[in-house]
Amino acid sequence: MCIFCNIIEGEIPSEKVYEDETCIIIKDIEPIAPIHLLMIPKKHYARLEDASVSEAMELSFMLNKLAQIKDDLGLQNGYRIVINQGKDGGQTVEHLHIHILGGRPLSWQA
Repeated sequence: MCIFCNIIEGEIPSEKVYEDETCIIIKDIEPIAPIHLLMIPKKHYARLEDASVSEAMELSFMLNKLAQIKDDLGLQNGYRIVINQGKDGGQTVEHLHIHILGGRPLSWQA
């Protein structure tokens, strides 16, 4: 089982800021911005190309939910979302997740 699956199952502690039936949002343990969150689908798949049609629809739901709760997360002035894909894309955990960055004006490098 991967680290994110363990976090979802409650076997590894994390600082959750949101949870519903499809995903959790936790604080990143190595933030690169004042607000650095990880939105993690509860279903395990490594990359976008591994997602089924129904899982891709859940990703759409997740992004829509983020837009609805952004103010509650302190992101009212804007945010950036990043999905790293594969080794060259900087993916270090083989469970798809969305980085949410904000809390200050962001340069291209974050």
